[in-house]
Amino acid sequence: MNLLNDPWLPFRTKEGAIDYRSPSAVADPDIVDLALPRADFQGAAYQFLIGLLQTALPPQDHGDWLDRFIEPPDIDELEAAFAPFASAFELDGDGPRFMQDLDPLDDVKEATVSGLLIDAPGANGIKNNTDFFVKRGRVEAMCEDCAALALFTMQINAPAGGAGIRVGLRGGGPLTTLVLPESADAGLWSRLWLNVVTPQVLTRPGQSWQAPSVDDDSLFLWMAPTRVSDKKGTEVLPEGMHPLHPYWSMPRRFRLLFEDEACRCDICGREVTRFARRIRAKKQGANYDGPWLHPLTPYRRDPKKPNEPPLSTKGQPGGLGYQHWSNLVLHDADTSGALPALSVQDYVSRKVWTIDEERRAGEEVAALLKHARLWACGYDMDNMKPRGWYSIEMPLVAVPPAQQEQLRAWVQRFTDLARQVAWMVRTQVKNAWFENPADAKGDMSHLDLAFYDATRGAFFDALYGFQKTLAEAGEIPCLPPEVSERWYRTLKREGMALFEEQALSGALEAADLKRSTAARRQLQGFLAGRSKGSKAIRQFAETGGFSLVAEPAVTEESVS
Repeated sequence: MNLLNDPWLPFRTKEGAIDYRSPSAVADPDIVDLALPRADFQGAAYQFLIGLLQTALPPQDHGDWLDRFIEPPDIDELEAAFAPFASAFELDGDGPRFMQDLDPLDDVKEATVSGLLIDAPGANGIKNNTDFFVKRGRVEAMCEDCAALALFTMQINAPAGGAGIRVGLRGGGPLTTLVLPESADAGLWSRLWLNVVTPQVLTRPGQSWQAPSVDDDSLFLWMAPTRVSDKKGTEVLPEGMHPLHPYWSMPRRFRLLFEDEACRCDICGREVTRFARRIRAKKQGANYDGPWLHPLTPYRRDPKKPNEPPLSTKGQPGGLGYQHWSNLVLHDADTSGALPALSVQDYVSRKVWTIDEERRAGEEVAALLKHARLWACGYDMDNMKPRGWYSIEMPLVAVPPAQQEQLRAWVQRFTDLARQVAWMVRTQVKNAWFENPADAKGDMSHLDLAFYDATRGAFFDALYGFQKTLAEAGEIPCLPPEVSERWYRTLKREGMALFEEQALSGALEAADLKRSTAARRQLQGFLAGRSKGSKAIRQFAETGGFSLVAEPAVTEESVS
């Protein structure tokens, strides 16, 4: 099977039908999304197609990018662009195989194909009977389509796997952040093309851009013998690789073993006549080292240690929320160390303003929606053990580059206040629950998550308020008082509501109304800015330009 020519990807049409077609179908205006059978496959398929467009059809500049955004290529044009790379995307055969070792690996023991799935129990889990939640034997056979996606998903997300089993280029459990159109009905082309950047954006110091070639093993490692990493000095560094290589990184050594027989795929459920039940895997694959930056992943660096490589942002227990928005969107290398994904930076700092410049020059170009969406997804890994898969969409507002520092400062002030209130709510719930709260054990993070979930919509409303204020402001914009007060009132209201819901939610025999009343009084004092510890509340009101004391409502009686 060839991954560029054969119909192996499930696409969703405007009518809601699922249609298996080749990658060139992304140019079909009737195609609105992918429809993979697993959430991690869905994220990986997006990355596969973005990488393919980035490789076969790189825009030379932002004007070129805009032309293709407005007038997408047709299917024939895409097929012609993909054709030179077809030999690198053969999934089976005697020659190079897509993301597989050039060596047949005949000297290693065969393993089950489920080893390609990050969430499948490992050998130790099966031996020790610790596969409580993700059971063994769930996946014993994969069709070619699912095997290809499982292989790609593992290679781009490869977690730690033990001695000699290499981790992915981005480290284990990396987050992926993609820019999506605001409209849920937008075509798949615009969903993908928004994340394609120019060669200038991709090329790192020490690298040089060359036209991609199918036989370039600095781009496609599988087109040449394996770069075995059994000794020092064999690390794969950015300066020795093509700038496009992060899209096609290959840390693991695999060979898929296909069989021809009627079979039902254990992932997608389709009846097929060719499938994979076994694989071969070997240690000492490509050992990535150095300051790699994947274009679709956010990173963090230590501003105090500028010479150390940045670290990719990982999934964490508790998931993702608006408290992470700033670091995923706004570049701040020197203070917080936040390095958003290159594709997100390019959208926020270049693409939106390229279109605005075209419109100001008199071109009839529809404004690219500044209220796009940010899709963040990825595994939460504990070394080689997945704890969960997270996927969240958040609004993505854009402001001029000169105003991004101001936007970050405002967002930071709002999220800091939310953290303070969440902490106080959690503290007072513990005070209500326990006689000795300092000695209480257990995870209380569900309270924080409930608070952030309840205030999520208000935060994004505030973001739009920031965007409007910055668009209309002069040289030194002020934090909008109405937005600030609305945020404070929301935190106060939701904080009290969460406390009321939780304070007496324990066992009735353990309830203590005196403790609960005292804790409630402490929380009220904090939220009103009256207690010694509520300096953060008072400072927020002062900076935001509003009074903590709500003005009385105007009634007919008061007017008369």
